[in-house]
Amino acid sequence: MKKYIIIAIILVGAIAAGVWFFFGRAPKVSYKTVPLEKGNVVAAISATGTVNPVTTVQVGSQVSGTIQKLLVDYNSRVKKGQVIAEIDPALFLAQVEQARGNFLNAQANLQKAKVVLADAKRTLERNKQLISQGIVAQSDFDASQTAYDSALAGIKSAEAGVTQYRGTLMQAETNLKNSVIRSPVDGVVISRSIDVGQTVAASFQTPTLFSIAQDLTKMQIETSVDEADISRARLDQAASFTVDAYPDRNFKGRVTQIRSAPITVQNVVTYIVVVQVDNKDLQLKPGMTANVSIETGRRDGVLKLPAAALRFRPKTDTDKKSAKAGQRPAGGGKGKSGGAQQKVYLLKEDKPVAVPVTTGLGDASFVELVEGGLKEGDQVIVEQIDKTKKKSSGMGGSPMGPRM
Repeated sequence: MKKYIIIAIILVGAIAAGVWFFFGRAPKVSYKTVPLEKGNVVAAISATGTVNPVTTVQVGSQVSGTIQKLLVDYNSRVKKGQVIAEIDPALFLAQVEQARGNFLNAQANLQKAKVVLADAKRTLERNKQLISQGIVAQSDFDASQTAYDSALAGIKSAEAGVTQYRGTLMQAETNLKNSVIRSPVDGVVISRSIDVGQTVAASFQTPTLFSIAQDLTKMQIETSVDEADISRARLDQAASFTVDAYPDRNFKGRVTQIRSAPITVQNVVTYIVVVQVDNKDLQLKPGMTANVSIETGRRDGVLKLPAAALRFRPKTDTDKKSAKAGQRPAGGGKGKSGGAQQKVYLLKEDKPVAVPVTTGLGDASFVELVEGGLKEGDQVIVEQIDKTKKKSSGMGGSPMGPRM
């Protein structure tokens, strides 16, 4: 019986020693480090936009009618003045003939009025001589004067009629001319909204029949830049972008316009920044969505600090107790605001040592090191690894039991 008691005591002691070995001693803290290296730091504004031609002309019709001929289609190359469609001209031809007839009749009326004026003038001159001799009565002279004045008014009326009907004829001829739709520019047809036999109504506004891109070798992207970043945008800044059609290709462009008009959508204010790009190979199509990066600053061949190293702060026992108590750990916040003086940590004798640094330009991953007691190859700490968490997570199990 004593033998079993001794064995039990030994087992209990061994278990207690094992528990103290695994849980009683202080856990060893390790750190993840990254070596400092030289390279390029590029600060950029990220935005999205739509690829469009620099100049797009909407071609419409000033007259109503039925489309009789359609001479171009999508992607057709056109020259300035080239006929691209025709509206049935029968009605316009009839209007021209009617207007021409009215104009000729007005000219004839003018000639007739001139004959009447000449006759009235002769009668008036004759009566002037006769009344001085006492041959005609005063009433006859007055009648001839009235006839002459009336003939003069008739001339002016006939001239006005000629002018009126000339304008009507010119309008009818212009409508006939506009029934033939021509391209206003050299370019490429990127859309059309009509077919042969379709009726075009231009009563209230000019309908759009074609959209012609003047030059597809020059494209532009209208990007929406957030108001927080618009102060960093400048004319002639370099820009790069990608499109979903060519995910492995990086296109280049330049900022050509920064528009001051704000665009507010759901209380978010953005501004349009136009990026122009060459498209000599015609791979970019109108309407493509572009993910644009506008370069606002660049430093080449400088020491690069990982952004994670600037955010790192070592955790202490005090921090852990404060975290358990719901308090914010000391030194756990962000760096000093309003300045570039910060600090990073080097690993010396397995302990983090703070090194003050002055930073400059930065991007999403790295920050330029301007001043500080660091050199290329130094290992800066970016993360603290707590092994107790790994052990506890490894020993723990799911409430449903271990996975099979």
